[in-house]
Amino acid sequence: MVHVAIVGAYGSAGVAVADELVARSEEFDEPLEVTLLDDGEPGGGLCILRGCMPSKDVLSAGQHRYQARHDDRLEGVPEADPEAVVARKDEHVSEFADHRTSHVHDLAERESVEFVHETARFVDDRVLEAGNRRIEPDYVVIATGSVLDVPDLPGIDEVGFDSSADVLDTTTFPDSGIVMGFGYIGLELAPYLSEVGGVDLTVVEHDDHPLDEMESEYGETILERYRDQFDIEVLTNTDEKRVEPIDDGGVRMVVEQDGDEDESDGSDPRERTLEADRLYCFTGRRPNLGGLGLERTRLEPEDGWIESTMQTTADERVFVVGDANGREPILHVAKEQGFAAAENIVRRHRGEDLEPYVNVPHHVIFSGLGVYPFARIGHTPATVAESGMNAFVVTRKASSDGVFATKNHPEGRATLIVDAENGRVLGFQGLHLHADVMAKTMQVLVEMKVDVREVPKRAYHPTTPEILDGLLREACAELEGRQRCVGTGDSRDMAL
Repeated sequence: MVHVAIVGAYGSAGVAVADELVARSEEFDEPLEVTLLDDGEPGGGLCILRGCMPSKDVLSAGQHRYQARHDDRLEGVPEADPEAVVARKDEHVSEFADHRTSHVHDLAERESVEFVHETARFVDDRVLEAGNRRIEPDYVVIATGSVLDVPDLPGIDEVGFDSSADVLDTTTFPDSGIVMGFGYIGLELAPYLSEVGGVDLTVVEHDDHPLDEMESEYGETILERYRDQFDIEVLTNTDEKRVEPIDDGGVRMVVEQDGDEDESDGSDPRERTLEADRLYCFTGRRPNLGGLGLERTRLEPEDGWIESTMQTTADERVFVVGDANGREPILHVAKEQGFAAAENIVRRHRGEDLEPYVNVPHHVIFSGLGVYPFARIGHTPATVAESGMNAFVVTRKASSDGVFATKNHPEGRATLIVDAENGRVLGFQGLHLHADVMAKTMQVLVEMKVDVREVPKRAYHPTTPEILDGLLREACAELEGRQRCVGTGDSRDMAL
């Protein structure tokens, strides 16, 4: 008997492990037993209950209001109904959670699979307790997800704050707020608070601009959109120093902001005091490992404690997948890691070499309420430069293609990174209308290592993927292979 216990079985990573193990059960040379453990109620995991799905649900309401408000051909601005927004979100979350719970329970109907609806903790190496059960499996998979990463800021324990999950349930908004954290969570929820909640927001941004790992033009475009279109004050090059409650129930924050470059004092930081009705904490997430009892095992969560095979360095029979390993907290990555861990459990049991999990970056941020989403596939100009590859970069503004103007959103840009030696597409970034939809097309080109000269350049006119055609044509010209490009034809500019 080969016994595998999965801690966190309702989440996307845990379910992926279970599905893959059950599908490959005949590859073991002895019977497989799987124990699924989760104390969730309802079941579903972060993405379904408090993350990517419900956030997109509420963002859509803000998107519709913003696009109506942004269009001067329309009269009046529709009013958002926060109670209706949350009710619709809750309805969908319930449906998604029921689907996930039913799937896990259906798995447990199999003779070799059981589900234990209890909190699981380690009491020794690869020994778990769940309720009054003691479980000693051959392999343990930790798939416990993540929790809010609250910064160690003086005074934070004395003030109340709202997390992203709180915002998703909010039906009554304050007049003003301070936002800590301007990564993907802050980029998505700050415009929602402004558009649907009417909150007067001040955002604290530590760097020159958000998306600091990308070309500066992307972050500058975000700043321009958020300041001009959503009336959000973004304080750049600013750090939080301390927070404290104020008498009226609000919050006071002291920040340190770098001096303006044109001031005589140069870059000397200066303190500034902010006050608002509410503090929002969008500072990211960290692995949810508290309460697992890891201190009773040889496992020591620290940098490098998870191998690329998803095994822990301290115990090769313990695997950690999804947000719990802190490597890349994204749903599709969590699922792929789950599949990889299951495959490697099979491989290890059969005495075969294990396969490392490697993935091409594939990120989408629904910035600007999803009207101006940011997508990144593969290499960026910075990462390809660091790699030493012989590559070049072409960039195109959305305004170069008339279709974006016809849809009332000519703002944004896109970037293509191409191998200068063989023409292969190495990466793509886009910040413009429908960039999220184009991410899949560009994923195919990057992961299939397609030569840019072999890609047809004839999107239906007028549609927003014409921005991709423009990038591909410019890349072909750079390669001095225009005559070898597919589908260029006589139309040099399909934007008009």
